[in-house]
Amino acid sequence: MSGTTGANAHGTHDGHDVERVPLPVHRRTLNFDAFEEGGDLLVTAYLRDERPWQTDARAVLHHMQLDVRVRKSDMVITAADAAMHSFPHAECPLIAPKFGELVGMRVGSGFNARLQEGFRGVSGCSHLFELSRALGSAVFQSVMSCHARARLEANPEPRPGLHPLPSDVVDRVVAPIRGTCHIWSEGGVAETKVRAGVDLNHGPYPIPTLAVLRNLD
Repeated sequence: MSGTTGANAHGTHDGHDVERVPLPVHRRTLNFDAFEEGGDLLVTAYLRDERPWQTDARAVLHHMQLDVRVRKSDMVITAADAAMHSFPHAECPLIAPKFGELVGMRVGSGFNARLQEGFRGVSGCSHLFELSRALGSAVFQSVMSCHARARLEANPEPRPGLHPLPSDVVDRVVAPIRGTCHIWSEGGVAETKVRAGVDLNHGPYPIPTLAVLRNLD
């Protein structure tokens, strides 16, 4: 058609090649926000399943929300509320109150097994179950963030040099995270750095090897 511009079927635009960006057929997003309130953590979790190619209400296939209150001292869930903002069937939200049964569960060893028993499959909703399952690591990271912020508030300025720490201090810092990954294995890389007095809250990030830090000392 004479006088028209725009991209044609061959991906050109006004005579220039245009690289086509492929549109995903599906996008899943998990989002967690945690807030410290006294001795508790308030966690709001969202799951969204989107179909970017869809042009009607089904473009957001699932939009689920899970709000929990967790007591930091023992990691026990003291309040839980689930909601569905977008869902495929009118009856889907009928299962949301089931997730109030998260109250009383401790986020820690055995948490995933209890979720499997009580909330997976026809006993619950697969999407709210996925949010609940991911809650464990999100709560753990949130508690670690609370500890890091407390350390930073207590020691706002960088600590020059390496100053070995006594074992009781090392254990207090390391115990909550010991054994969670290869870096935090007992006596491993991270624990050795803490024992050597590496300042975890200041300096370069990622934290360099202990050999590099000793050369900087």
